[in-house]
Amino acid sequence: MELLTMAFWTALLSIVIIDLVLAGDNAIVIGLAARNVRKEDQKKVILWGTIGAIVIRVIATLLVVQLLLIPGLRLVGGLALIWIAYKLLIDEKKHDISAGNQVWAAIRTIIIADAMMGLDNVLAVAGAAHGDFLLVIIGLAVSVPIMVWGSTLIVKLTERFPVIITVGAAILAWTASKMLVEEPLIHGLFANAVLKYGFELIVIAAVVALGLRTKKKKEKAAKSRAVGMG
Repeated sequence: MELLTMAFWTALLSIVIIDLVLAGDNAIVIGLAARNVRKEDQKKVILWGTIGAIVIRVIATLLVVQLLLIPGLRLVGGLALIWIAYKLLIDEKKHDISAGNQVWAAIRTIIIADAMMGLDNVLAVAGAAHGDFLLVIIGLAVSVPIMVWGSTLIVKLTERFPVIITVGAAILAWTASKMLVEEPLIHGLFANAVLKYGFELIVIAAVVALGLRTKKKKEKAAKSRAVGMG
């Protein structure tokens, strides 16, 4: 992908927004894992925990980029990303991570937790990068400051402007739809540009509409339970 093309910058913007809505969750884990360490050691825990998490994420993302070249795996990855986008809209995230009291225990907690939670981010970045290693590296470089310094900011922004989550889910759904139409096994079905872009729009609209509808139902049910208990 050429560096100064619209396609490159569109993909990079998608990766940045994906990181904003997904990496913030991992940043909270880092903060929680470091909270029981002595204050003078907290910066060290956050720094080394993040470095370890990023190294694993770089390796995982580059592997996923290669795996997505295998026929059939873009189809699987696209469907998985649609589910991730839907879950992003409907889930109330809870962060019950037990933090280690010692420095290396806390660092280990951060690396393991990020590896378990980072699959959505890895898959989304790999899909948005379209096999471009430079975009993968830039995307992961963007996620570092987000994870180290952005947790509180991300939480405050998403609480104040919930539309950020909706926009992020829509971009994830768009990334998923592009993975599906580029899948070699079914690529021929989308030779017509109108059909291709129409399918992408339908996927985005369906994920956002279903996600918001489910979220409203859950909120309504929660309010009913609260009234019943009161």
